[in-house]
Amino acid sequence: MHTPSVETSPLGKETRYINQYDPGLLYPIPRQAAREQLGLVASSLPFKGVDIWNAYEVSWLNTRGKPLVRLAEFRVPADSLNIIESKSFKLYLNSFNLTRFDNEAEVVARLQKDLSGAAAAPVEVRLYSVEQGLQPQPLAGLCIDDLDIDVKHYTPEPALLQLDSDMPTEETLVSHLLKSNCPVTGQPDWASVQIHYRGSKIDRAGLLAYLISYREKGDFHEACVEQIFCDLQQSCAPEFLSVYARYVRRGGLDINPFRSSEVIQPNNLRLLRQ
Repeated sequence: MHTPSVETSPLGKETRYINQYDPGLLYPIPRQAAREQLGLVASSLPFKGVDIWNAYEVSWLNTRGKPLVRLAEFRVPADSLNIIESKSFKLYLNSFNLTRFDNEAEVVARLQKDLSGAAAAPVEVRLYSVEQGLQPQPLAGLCIDDLDIDVKHYTPEPALLQLDSDMPTEETLVSHLLKSNCPVTGQPDWASVQIHYRGSKIDRAGLLAYLISYREKGDFHEACVEQIFCDLQQSCAPEFLSVYARYVRRGGLDINPFRSSEVIQPNNLRLLRQ
């Protein structure tokens, strides 16, 4: 039986765009391959969380052939068996463009069924009118980007993560300098990241240098956030930790992974550059 992989996905390949509904375009990729590199076992993940996808190019036809346009929010649970390869997701959404549906509820039902099947877990779907779209707002927290530091590493270097003191601390730190690369095409993926923790005080300069060290890492958004979470847990042992990355959209989609040591539903806020 064929096992889905990055190499056999539509990513980075010339593709014919299909404008008639086709759920077969969705291409799931098992999460476990990336998690094995972090020593994670699916049955005992150290985090909970969700991947929030926002789609800005969703359209279909009503029964009279008139186009309707919506924005969409999709929430894929972090414990789902699969991620959905982003180009296949875009191709799938494009396949609605010249397809007639009786009503919006039917579209939502199709999206939920198809995406849940691909992810192998229940996926939440919400559609918004263009007027209801998310308004840009900043990530809450203290931005550490202005720290004056020397940078020597551009691939992940967990040794940069250190404690500043044993002083009990709870704070939220933000950086807009997170960048990784698509593992197939090498295209840059830009993101802002919010780290909220409670425990011994983390050295901010080391944290910033660590986040910058992802600059040449080739991996999916979800895998990068999970590595950041695991490295922080192993190096700094906070009592509570959450990592939330808001990636800049590509192809009409943005992906925003959230991982936390506790069950939390993050707000789907939109940053200015999203």
